[in-house]
Amino acid sequence: FNVFNLNSWSIVLIATFIIFLVPIGFIFSSLFSGFSENFYHIYEYVLIEYSINSFILLLGTISIAVFFGVGTAYLVSNYKFFGKDFFEWGLLLPLAVPPYILAYVFTGIFDSYGSANNIIRDVFGLPNEYIFFPNLRNLTGAIIVFGFTLYPYVYLVSRVAFKNISGSLNDAARVLGQTRLNAFFKVQLPLIRPAIFAGIALVAMETLSDFGAVEHFAIPTFTTGIFRTWYGLYDLDTAMQLASILLLLIFIFIYFERASRSKIRYSNKSDALSPKKEHILDFSKGIVCSIFCLVPVMIGFFLPVAELFNWLFQQNFEIDSKYLVSVSNTLMVSFAAAFIGCFLALITNFSARINKSKTQSNINVFLSLGYGIPGLILAVGITKFFTTVDDVLLVDFELFITGSIFGLIMAYIIKSYALPNNLISSGYNKFSVAMDESAEILGAPKRKILQKIHAPLLRPSIFAASLLVVSEIVKELPATLVLRPFNFDTLAVSAYIFASEERMFEAAPSALSIVLIGLIPIFFLNKLIRESKEL
Repeated sequence: FNVFNLNSWSIVLIATFIIFLVPIGFIFSSLFSGFSENFYHIYEYVLIEYSINSFILLLGTISIAVFFGVGTAYLVSNYKFFGKDFFEWGLLLPLAVPPYILAYVFTGIFDSYGSANNIIRDVFGLPNEYIFFPNLRNLTGAIIVFGFTLYPYVYLVSRVAFKNISGSLNDAARVLGQTRLNAFFKVQLPLIRPAIFAGIALVAMETLSDFGAVEHFAIPTFTTGIFRTWYGLYDLDTAMQLASILLLLIFIFIYFERASRSKIRYSNKSDALSPKKEHILDFSKGIVCSIFCLVPVMIGFFLPVAELFNWLFQQNFEIDSKYLVSVSNTLMVSFAAAFIGCFLALITNFSARINKSKTQSNINVFLSLGYGIPGLILAVGITKFFTTVDDVLLVDFELFITGSIFGLIMAYIIKSYALPNNLISSGYNKFSVAMDESAEILGAPKRKILQKIHAPLLRPSIFAASLLVVSEIVKELPATLVLRPFNFDTLAVSAYIFASEERMFEAAPSALSIVLIGLIPIFFLNKLIRESKEL
């Protein structure tokens, strides 16, 4: 049996599809297994609270993300002002800061005896009991945290959409007597509406799936409810039933995100003859635009990074064995998941390409939906799957597979598969299928085509995908917290443990390391913006 024949490629794709589908299947199967007293108790007393808090958090986050995401994208796409060259890519910097890290920083800054209140008391000579800044460990604080860490999703898609609007449309609106503001609302905004909806869907999925920030702020939402049901009531079945409800909401947003993206149309090449002219603002208006663009970057990136460095220096940090173990654990699982994920993405895309199968292409698209599944829900489904496997194996010692590193890596692969899949798929689109046909005519087997032709041509895409997967996995908290083996700490878990014990200074090294690694995708996103600017 030749493992590299045509059928084998299809088998790999189908096997990957089944592995990805199993955790979701276990989660939804819980809806047909009956409901316990715990579920009815949650339904009667706290489910409405979970729903209301989640809705308010979602609405507030989307409002901030759209206001700053669309507003800044419009300014840097249509005007020249002081600092514009920096803001084009600098507005993406908050993507490097996970919401839970900004939540930790806000707690440290705005607590009664945090940095902000201490500065106010020192500057104005006020008594120690005086509190100027209110406590942000509440729903309002959570909205601010999510809004200023997730708005770059809206900014990025809006920025690209604005750059692809033909300048002739704006010129026509101006000739017809429309002001620049009217042209924005009547011409540009309707054209980029699908892109905005796509960005909103991404923001919504990230907000609903978060655990670290809402848990730190003690806000009852679906994710904290799932975690408390599982670890507080020791009821995995009820936790899966709650996860099913949240997963249905996530899938709705995934549908709208993909539907919105399918409606996006870019200008044709003839429009390039009339590129958009950037209006040069005078000094006063330029300063206003600069301040408006600086606010989200300052709150979402510079403020938390400055405070983390402040904590780091105040504790006289020295690299110890515990920190090094967290770093090595993080890099080990991240690179393992990145290698396996990129390998699977390469094989599945290759299989869909050589078989020219629409079904296989649709399966590959389905595999990418894992990016929208919350890490906590993946952890629930994988735990149920692995406990079932343990029971089937009838092993003599407890948790042979469950609680091992396999479940953790599996969750990482499912969660991040969309990154290597999209990049490798885009890489394949850059060279013609005729190249494959020529190689086949010359007698090259499909294995050689992959090894000698495709892999070298896709090397930049695979390398970029690996770095993006690593940076994404390093930030993942809920799946790591639940699925990690005993006494296996990563940077995210270390930061979470220190912050949950109110040892903020000790959380700084791990948190800063996560932010620095999170800067990796900023480089590629900045490159994307530059390329879109050149189109």
